[in-house]
Amino acid sequence: MRPAELSFVHRFVPAGDPDSDVTLLLLHGTGGNENDLLPLGKALLPGAALLSPRGQVLENGMPRFFRRFAEGVFDVEDLKARTGDLAAFIEAAIVHYDLKKTKLIAVGYSNGANIAASLILLRPHHLAAAVLFRPMVPFQPDIVRNFSRLSVFIGAGRNDPIVGPNAPEELSVILQSGGADVSLFWHNGGHELGPDDVEAARSWLNRQ
Repeated sequence: MRPAELSFVHRFVPAGDPDSDVTLLLLHGTGGNENDLLPLGKALLPGAALLSPRGQVLENGMPRFFRRFAEGVFDVEDLKARTGDLAAFIEAAIVHYDLKKTKLIAVGYSNGANIAASLILLRPHHLAAAVLFRPMVPFQPDIVRNFSRLSVFIGAGRNDPIVGPNAPEELSVILQSGGADVSLFWHNGGHELGPDDVEAARSWLNRQ
């Protein structure tokens, strides 16, 4: 029987490599679901376990991880509450699936990248590293926590019509100010995920 904290609809794929103790936490974009990023996870780190929850908020029928008032205007109170719910899910999943807490890496795209960034700002001890594709600054933190043990890859689009170029750079500065090791990669396209993003993130993960 699953604990109550595992209330997120999700997929769990055990590690394909018996020697791997890494789990990728896959966080989809708006309108995605628990299946969307499984191929991406397998491409980024073959053999790793995959934990992929579905966002619990619906916007015009499309799953998201938190509410927003408009494009790029977040309901910060809801975002912080949903971040706490995600943290509780992570903790329960670690116990339920017998995962190694110190080897959990978030991989988020768009809305999923934003809640992953929120998780870093509020509860950085939950992650060993993060791959954030097309993130914004989820909110301005009251305090900058200690991120010195955290490595973060940010994949930004030079021509992204949703996320302006200042947002990933600002997020990078915030994380670096707390001691995080941040790598910022620029995709020459827009908000879509490109093969160059995947290859850059895969190479970065292999170096971690």
